[in-house]
Amino acid sequence: MEIVEKKNKNIGYEPILDGIPNWPVYQLSKNRKEFLDEVTQKSIIRIKELRPTRKQLIDELEATVYREQNRLKRNKWRVDPPDESEFWSSIKNDLVELSSKGEAGTTKKEDEILKRITERYANEIAGSFKPSSYKFARGVIKFGFRRLLNGARIKKFGGFFRSKYALRDKIHIVGKVKMLRKLAKKGTVVMVPTHFSNLDSVLIGWVIHSLGLPAFLYGAGLNLFNIKIIAYFMNSLGAYKVDRRKKNLPYLETLKMYSNIALQKGAHSLFFPGGTRSRSGAIETRLRLGLLSTSIEAQRNLYLDNPEQGAEVRKIFVVPVTLNYHFVLEAPDLIEDYLHVKGQDRYFPEQDNYGSMQLLKFMFKFFTKGSNISVSIGPCLDVMGNYVDNEGNSLDAQGRIIDTRDYFVSNGKVGVDLQREDEYTRMLGNKIVKEYHRINRAFASHLVAFVAFEMWMRKFPKLDLFSILRLPEEDLEIEYQEFKETFKRVRKEIYRLKDENKINFATHFKGKADEVIKHGLDNVGTFHLKRPLLKNKKGNIITHDLTVLYYYHNRMTGYDLEKFI
Repeated sequence: MEIVEKKNKNIGYEPILDGIPNWPVYQLSKNRKEFLDEVTQKSIIRIKELRPTRKQLIDELEATVYREQNRLKRNKWRVDPPDESEFWSSIKNDLVELSSKGEAGTTKKEDEILKRITERYANEIAGSFKPSSYKFARGVIKFGFRRLLNGARIKKFGGFFRSKYALRDKIHIVGKVKMLRKLAKKGTVVMVPTHFSNLDSVLIGWVIHSLGLPAFLYGAGLNLFNIKIIAYFMNSLGAYKVDRRKKNLPYLETLKMYSNIALQKGAHSLFFPGGTRSRSGAIETRLRLGLLSTSIEAQRNLYLDNPEQGAEVRKIFVVPVTLNYHFVLEAPDLIEDYLHVKGQDRYFPEQDNYGSMQLLKFMFKFFTKGSNISVSIGPCLDVMGNYVDNEGNSLDAQGRIIDTRDYFVSNGKVGVDLQREDEYTRMLGNKIVKEYHRINRAFASHLVAFVAFEMWMRKFPKLDLFSILRLPEEDLEIEYQEFKETFKRVRKEIYRLKDENKINFATHFKGKADEVIKHGLDNVGTFHLKRPLLKNKKGNIITHDLTVLYYYHNRMTGYDLEKFI
């Protein structure tokens, strides 16, 4: 008997804003020049605050040129502007000329150089949202997800274009949806999802549209723009470019200011605070706080613009989101990267050459198997990490209404305290991580992977992780009844954790153990050429790819479930 998820109740959401011209992301695009001019000007002010002396500023500019020229030599990408080398050579020559004049000969040339660099960065970062492209991309993405999640399931070619289920039956959106929609009208939303796959950006784009929300601005890794078709969709969905190769101060401050000003102007935004896809498969526990800090800075600036106590100020709401997949297409490569860094010379990856037959097998699975994705919307938080009620009021630990403005007040008035705000950012990051684990929606596929891998770890207690990963497949077999009893024991603990509001799980998670285990085995890593977990002819549990199994196992770490194995 096939286990299926209950249908979504949250269908047919009306748009919260009438017409794309009313969307903040459209207004930013329409007034692109003015927006980027403001980003440039305020970035310059910020950089000069951090490098207040002439010497400090020139040293920073010289370091920027060195790093950029070194990047071009070592790690040049197709998407890089064609005049990169010429631009940075010109900047270098200007700096050499400047240094030769000495202190007395300066004409504020360093300010002109800083402006040129900052303007260039602002234009590189900026997206190019277009309503017509957005509508087209939305349709293509909808079709792509239907194919990915439904599977053709029939032998005729025409089945490729038909769907057994609607997308809303396959992508399950759960959690605080009504709250999100309501507060998106009252304030500005910053959505902060977990990050596991390159599918995440387009998935979240579809979810945002499905919930009747306007398009969000979001930062996407510049590497994704190397492929023209992906770049087209990214731009169409509101993406701006984040180049993680660039670590210099002018770039980072320009990037943060871009996000900061967009939030102040009411543009709903999306950050992946993990920074990059989870290499291990585990839910992120350490977040990159750079872009996240812009939500706090933007809220402070909104209070500075309206300094009077009791003045109506637009609030910024932070919404944690967890994404759950039965499979992640990039899982083999991601876990290889993780283990290589973690194990260094202790890890020796297998050579896996994909030939024509392997590719055909993959395509067959892609078009004949169905799957599900879950999107869990967490409760809205203010920029301090406090829960808010349905009206957007911030609440303390006792449920009492508090004024977020008070967090920014010094000596009776709103002011800037960067050290204090750094601590606020860390507090917010910790709260987001806690919410990730609390709203995480466990799948049967996650649990069977966790139980099997932990049982093999327990079977070979003298071996470390890397030695276990090198074990031959013939040594890896679990008697089914033993596996079943362990599975039931761990699942019972997850039931208890859910009662304590520390985790959630999919509707298919409950039921007879044999049926839930079968569902998990059928779906774990469903599209991989080598199945990470399956039954053999004797009905026992085996693996054809222990390394990938470890990736899916990691999804259930962080709940102290190991002691129930």
